[in-house]
Amino acid sequence: MKKNHIINGILLAAMVVSGLSFVACSDEPDKYEVASGVPTIKYIRCTSSEVVGNADTEETVYTNGQLVTEATPQSVLCIVGENLRSITGIRFNNLDAVLNNSYMTDNTILVAIPKNVPTEVTDKIYFSTKDGQVVTYDFHVVIPKPVVNTMNNEYASVGTTETLTGNYFIDDPNKPLTVAFTKADGSLVNAEITEIAADFTYVKFIIPEGAAEGPITVTSVYGATKSMFHYKDTRGMLFDFDTPNEVTNTVLGNHGWNGHNATTDETAISGNFFQFGDGEAQQKADNSTWDEGNFSFVYWPGDDWSGLENYASNPRLLDVTDFSNYANMALKFEMNIPSSNPWKAASMQICFAGVEKVTGGGAGTDIYGKTVPGANNSYMTSNSTPRALYRPWTITGSYDTGGEWITVTLPITSSFIYAWDGSLCQNQITAESFASLWMFVASGGIEGTDCQPIIKIDNIRVVSVK
Repeated sequence: MKKNHIINGILLAAMVVSGLSFVACSDEPDKYEVASGVPTIKYIRCTSSEVVGNADTEETVYTNGQLVTEATPQSVLCIVGENLRSITGIRFNNLDAVLNNSYMTDNTILVAIPKNVPTEVTDKIYFSTKDGQVVTYDFHVVIPKPVVNTMNNEYASVGTTETLTGNYFIDDPNKPLTVAFTKADGSLVNAEITEIAADFTYVKFIIPEGAAEGPITVTSVYGATKSMFHYKDTRGMLFDFDTPNEVTNTVLGNHGWNGHNATTDETAISGNFFQFGDGEAQQKADNSTWDEGNFSFVYWPGDDWSGLENYASNPRLLDVTDFSNYANMALKFEMNIPSSNPWKAASMQICFAGVEKVTGGGAGTDIYGKTVPGANNSYMTSNSTPRALYRPWTITGSYDTGGEWITVTLPITSSFIYAWDGSLCQNQITAESFASLWMFVASGGIEGTDCQPIIKIDNIRVVSVK
């Protein structure tokens, strides 16, 4: 009799990783019970792998997925054999796996390889029984090359100590971990590493002399990885408040109804920056504050009042940088909030909008034949306009960066999904949305505490993150 147990690998992988559990009814006739004896391991499949086909015999108990003798941490495996309900513990090298008897039968066990890096490598899986017996099975856990996710400040100065976060920052005695910056000539210069996390999820280092714009390369005994982001990245730059753009040869900045301009002081990270709040202007806890003079940065393209907008003086942002891959891009900027003036209320509403919603001049038609409404702020408070709501203070009730600069990253597809009142927006951002930008600290639907925040931002850019 054919005993095919076909399992959807993707579904089960999600269930195992999320730790879903099911409570058996008291009258369940098939209630799970640990068996006696010793298990037999026949083979292992990886449900995390893409399934192309299956070549099992009719008598084989199987799941969809490749037969494997090795896999990476967090891969979901299906152990296939006999008397597997006798197993009470599974260990990969020296790391214990999490077992869920909802995914254990006499013939199959679904289990995820522990995410941590083993400190003792034996290339074996150890199956323990309730009787204290141990069955071993040859299996190699493949440790990936370093994973580089973020840098706390992508515009940090040479000589400062900074942090990369990610995974698998492994320092091997025979091949030490290295963090290397790109020099102006394209070669690499190593940073001095000051700390590596015990769980290999971050590394601290001193930015070396000669570091220039470019990716950061992290190399371990398991391979080398270049960061997607660049140190001092100018790709996709919209507003650095210093450099003339290539379209008009002017420095793009605040262009709207309020005259709030860029400034600089001894805290500057790279020339001029833009500042929300003056240390006295208040954000009310109940979201009632509307203060464009102190808490708004706006860029509206165009300024023609004759009825035919040509964007000659103030280009659309989509003319400044390429947004065609926006689904895989993120808005980034550096931010500095002094501890003397923490942020405790209101959201930073970050709203891209197309020319059909706003332009810097009068209502009429533009050179592309589009009807434009001219300058207005009604689209900002419309719940039909998607935007990001950045409000890090909601985690603890108060937020500051201690006067240090950090890099903020907001993926476009997952961040720009909200409405003015904090609800999910009924509309989605599109390729036509990237004509203007309004960053306004106001409202957002979550009450906080009265505060007088100072929020400095610089280097507003949109770059690929995938």
